[in-house]
Amino acid sequence: MTGPPPHEAVTDLITLPGTPLADAVVNLIRPVHTPSLFNHSARSYLFARLVATRLDLAAGRDYDDDLLFAACAMHDLGVASDGPHRQRFEVEGADRAAEFLIRHGTSTADADQVWQAIALHTSPGIAERRGTLCVLVRGGVALDFGGPLGADHLGAVSDEQADAVHAAYPRLDMVRSLTDAIVAHAAKDPKNAPRYTIPGEFLRERETFGQTRLEHACRSSRWGN
Repeated sequence: MTGPPPHEAVTDLITLPGTPLADAVVNLIRPVHTPSLFNHSARSYLFARLVATRLDLAAGRDYDDDLLFAACAMHDLGVASDGPHRQRFEVEGADRAAEFLIRHGTSTADADQVWQAIALHTSPGIAERRGTLCVLVRGGVALDFGGPLGADHLGAVSDEQADAVHAAYPRLDMVRSLTDAIVAHAAKDPKNAPRYTIPGEFLRERETFGQTRLEHACRSSRWGN
């Protein structure tokens, strides 16, 4: 039986980047996300780093950690309270994130990497073919659902690591909270919810069954709701 990880390891595990760009991203999303969605975004980044370790990918060599944080932190910017809400949330969030990064001095090429990672994070089988950043963002987001979005990397997180991450950034009924936000966004305009997309299906399932299949599946997932 393993004991709790050393204090230094826990600190490193749960620490967000302290760079000027990362601070600017936090200042952007914190006021426009619920605490539940902010914590989900932070956990997605922390889990993405564990996926990177499992895949033997190193920050600075195989990926840019600032870009990884930006993509994970802003991946649900499309459902933010201050958004225009005129297209499906993945694309709206990708557009806003890329525009924000360019305003803060990020190159067009790097901003486009983030755009792709956010726009494709709900697209299994496609995100994994579009480069390291897309792989890590998709993996981190999926890990935060504990299995229903894909169990490929569940082994990347030990129970002790999961406890530390959730203590720092509690779940706060994340699955229901995020689904509520996606459904509310989808219901505002038919263009926000094309059929057979995540927002389109979430809206249809909520209207038809009262809950989505994802909400039902997460009840028995590794982390629960």
